[in-house]
Formats: sequence, structure tokens, C-alpha cells
Amino acid sequence: MGTRNFDVKKLLNDRKFWFASFLIAWAAALQGHMMWLQRQDTFKQKFGTLDDQNTDNQQDSNEGL
Repeated sequence: MGTRNFDVKKLLNDRKFWFASFLIAWAAALQGHMMWLQRQDTFKQKFGTLDDQNTDNQQDSNEGL
């Protein structure tokens, strides 16, 4: 097997390297954000929101009148 010389300076000056790094970081951040949104939706489905609880309380108090 031949050895390849790895030139770090050349790699750091390459625009393709920085574009690919940015694209990977952006995709990872987007995936993390989508997972966070999914967790928020699951929590809302399981426990509801304060707005839902307030409307339920208002309906209960209006029925008592």
C-alpha cells in the first residue's frame, strides 16, 4: 500500500471542504430542530396546553350559570 501525503493547509483552503462542513452542520441542526418540534407536539397531545385548559375552565364556569 502506498502512503498518501495529507496536506492540511490545502484542505483548509479548499472551499468545497468548508461548504460540505457547513452543509453537514446545517443538516444536523435541522434534524435536531425537527426532533425538538416533534417532542413539543407529542407533549401537547399528551398533556394539552394552557389555552386548552383555560377554555375548558371557562366552559365549565359558563355551564354553571
